[in-house]
Order: sequence, then structure tokens, then C-alpha cells
Amino acid sequence: MATKIRLQRFGKKGKPFYHVVVADARAPRDGKFIERIGSYNPNTNPATIDINFDKALDWVNKGAQPTDTCRAILSYKGVMYKKHLEGGVKKGALTAEQAESKFAEWLQSKEGKIEGKKDILTKSKDEVKKAALIAEARKKEEIAAAIVAKNTPPAEEVEEEIAEETPEAESAEESAEELAVVEEAPVAESAPVAESAPVAEEAPAVEEVAETPAPEASEEAPESEEKA
Repeated sequence: MATKIRLQRFGKKGKPFYHVVVADARAPRDGKFIERIGSYNPNTNPATIDINFDKALDWVNKGAQPTDTCRAILSYKGVMYKKHLEGGVKKGALTAEQAESKFAEWLQSKEGKIEGKKDILTKSKDEVKKAALIAEARKKEEIAAAIVAKNTPPAEEVEEEIAEETPEAESAEESAEELAVVEEAPVAESAPVAESAPVAEEAPAVEEVAETPAPEASEEAPESEEKA
């Protein structure tokens, strides 16, 4: 019986995940399978791959043919490289110890690459978050500035209000000056009247005294002439 290692689709529309299964080559894609050997979730970055390494290697050695996607997954996890090393051991090109050491070196380098990719992704996520925070802060500042500009009247309206208020201030100053003049006027008029009144009353008395003896002198003059 020809067997295949392939993906069996699960999940919802737009966010699928897959089971890695060993099935009969004649069975439909999502039909019956012989054994499930792992899972593959492409929705994460990097993609999440969970494979039973020993079972996958056993099925590959038995002749199960993986699909293109499954071959890439098995190569990523080192199953195909392990099969290649075991083939070299069988042919006598390598010893088992050499094969194990080479596979350990490969795993170490692979893990280093994976960790480096994760670090890069983490840094890029942090940078994206910082950029998003900066953009959000700028947006808040622009909204605040727009609110201030909306609540602040234009300069022309302010000048018009000042121009409208200026005549009122001038009229208030003029009315204050008029009141000061009106209050000072009675005081200035009353002062001369009080000083001139006694002089006007004494003047007639002087004239009467001066006029009274004059007729007596004129009357006595003829009498003296007659006696002479």
C-alpha cells in the first residue's frame, strides 16, 4: 500500500491550521488517515510546527512519500537530514558517531537561526509598537491643537471687539472729565460773590457821608455874605 505524508486542514476561514498525517495515497485529503504525526500552524510568526520526530523518521524510512509542503516541514525539523545521514551510515560512508555529531551540529546551528529570527521579529514588533505610540501621541496633540484653535476666536474678531470697546472707554473718560468740570464750576462762581458782597454794601455809606456836608456849606455861604 502506497502511503503519503500530507496535511489535513482544520480551522476556520482565513485562519487554517493543519494536522500532519500518514494516509493512504488513494484516500481523499480530509478523509481517513493511518496515523497523525504532528501539526502545523502557519498563523504564527514563525510558524508553529510540532512533529513526532521518531515516528516521522520511521515512516519516511518505510517509504512514505511526503507532499511538497510536508517535505519542507520535515526538512525544517531535520527529519530528512537525519534520513540522509542514516543512509550514509548504511553505505559505510559514515560511522554512527560521526552521523550523530553532524546532526547535533546541524540542530545547534538551526536553533541559533531560529532564535535569531525570533529576536529580529521581537525587535521589529517593539519598533512597530513604539512607532504606533508615537503616532498616537502626535494624533492626540493634533486633536488638542485643533480644539484650542476651534475655541480661540480669530485675530480679526478680537480687533473688532477692541475697536468696539474703545469708543465706550473714550466716552467714559469724557463723561468723567465733564463731571469734574461741573463739580469745580460752582466753587469758582461762589468765591467772587462772597468777597464782593461786603464791598458793595460799604460803598453807599461813603457816598452818603460825602454828600451830606456839601449842602450845609453851600447854604451857610450866602449868610456870611449878607452879614458882610
